[in-house]
Amino acid sequence: MTVMLEQLKDILSNKLKVSPEAITPEATREDIELDSLAVVELSLLLKSELDLDISDDDLLEAGTVADMVRLMEERSAKV
Repeated sequence: MTVMLEQLKDILSNKLKVSPEAITPEATREDIELDSLAVVELSLLLKSELDLDISDDDLLEAGTVADMVRLMEERSAKV
């Protein structure tokens, strides 16, 4: 999980300006202040930066950062 978590942290902090200290596995979207528009942008960034096809709906259903990382791992394993 650590590699994907670091990649997600990098995208969230550098592209979406989320505080890196706030991005922990147990943090929720609300904790890191990621609104639905930012989730759409995250979905696009995951596709362009990591070639991961994860819909914004799937990301919205993810309860925590760890859930988002699990989604990323599942989608990368299907390649």
